[in-house]
Amino acid sequence: MKVTFVNPPFLPRFTRESRSPAVAKSGTLYYPMWLAYAAGVLEENGFDVSLFDAPARGYGIDFIKDQIQKQNPRLVVVDSSTPSIKNDIHTVEIIKSANPDSFVILVGRHVSALPEETIKISTQIDAVAIGEYDYIVRDLAITLRDNGSLSEVRGLLWRDRDTNKLTRNESMPLIENLDELPFVSAVYKRHLNISDYFYGHSRYPILTVVTGRGCPHRCFFCCYPQTMFGHKLRLRSPENIAKEFRFIAENFPQVKEIMLEDDTLTINRKHAEDVAEALISTGNKVPFSANSRADFVDINILKKLHRAGCRLLCVGYESGEQKILDSINKALKIERALEFSTAAKKADIMVHGCFMVGNPRETKETMEKTLNFAKKLNPDTAQFYPLMVYPGTEAFNWAQDNGYLLTDDYSKWLTEDGQHATVLERPGLSSKYLVDFCDRARREFYLRPRYILRKALQSLLSFSELKRNLKGLKNLVRFLPNRESK
Repeated sequence: MKVTFVNPPFLPRFTRESRSPAVAKSGTLYYPMWLAYAAGVLEENGFDVSLFDAPARGYGIDFIKDQIQKQNPRLVVVDSSTPSIKNDIHTVEIIKSANPDSFVILVGRHVSALPEETIKISTQIDAVAIGEYDYIVRDLAITLRDNGSLSEVRGLLWRDRDTNKLTRNESMPLIENLDELPFVSAVYKRHLNISDYFYGHSRYPILTVVTGRGCPHRCFFCCYPQTMFGHKLRLRSPENIAKEFRFIAENFPQVKEIMLEDDTLTINRKHAEDVAEALISTGNKVPFSANSRADFVDINILKKLHRAGCRLLCVGYESGEQKILDSINKALKIERALEFSTAAKKADIMVHGCFMVGNPRETKETMEKTLNFAKKLNPDTAQFYPLMVYPGTEAFNWAQDNGYLLTDDYSKWLTEDGQHATVLERPGLSSKYLVDFCDRARREFYLRPRYILRKALQSLLSFSELKRNLKGLKNLVRFLPNRESK
């Protein structure tokens, strides 16, 4: 049976799977990793699979329509995100017009958070997957192939074509043994062109994988734990991870870095150390980066991670004001963040710092404090974003309950060219002020003479860092306007 996975056409280089879907100012474009994992699961179950990443390849809707007509798939899996949801549903309607007999399911964070609201928008949506969807899609494909009952597919909200009745089935349990899943890198090899993908903080070309799913922390803005993967931490075995690193080294000799896109690699200290030891014992030569907590100050494990190939950690500092960190359930102390910065430097691991403004208790003064904190930490790279609130998160509920949302039109979560456009409007902090502040913060951080000199020296000492810095600079200079916050 033929199954087609589609990351729908939208804006050029639009990333749905980012924690804040948008066209990144850094030029970053994520892999459609969750689609790829699910595609790999179906391939392992004997299905004939195609995967099209339209934003990466520049495919338009006519291309997708043509492929659907040519392939005549029984099942089409369409990714979605909050700001692109209208477009994504339109893609479903085009697919159904091209092949009315295909069964089309929407997947992703947005539909997991708002399944009933989403499926009611268009009668052409056959179903939505609620939560972690690898096995939902697998069971759906098997059911369609065997003419089984849709009522038996856990995790599915589906439409009866005869009556138009909507039925929500029982939930699909989270996947406990992640070693059961295929190597997502093998799916990339079969279906994607890795030269399309870029991370502003990482060496190019890059591959992204995960070593675990779920996060026990309760940060009120974080989407994936609250909408898809839950707060229970599930981990791949270190041996399985090391094996995929070997697969990548053998099959992608051009890859300069692997990004571990777990919510937080270092959430489990023993796991982080065991992964490092497994990579060291197998002689890993491929550098990697990973997401990390800002309170991971174990210098011995950090040094071991560096020996294993860890080049950079992406860290959510969020704010330089303790009362704000407390208000968003960050479970982080400013002092520990400073200690982490020192420890990472001692371990010779670079840091990409993430900073966010507009949270509860934010003021213009605390925003300036965060900018000064970023300069003090002085990470290798930094990003500054206004708080983006998405359905299914505490942050969205907080904004909605307090009347801070400017609109309920999800397309307004982006500017016309696809960049982040916060829809929060609070007393004393307009949405424009938040966006303009982030522009100024980015400019002040990157245009410091001290920073420019450091990057110049870094580029002189490493050709791969030179390529990364030049690519990042090319994208960044377009977004350094001299604007003032009002």
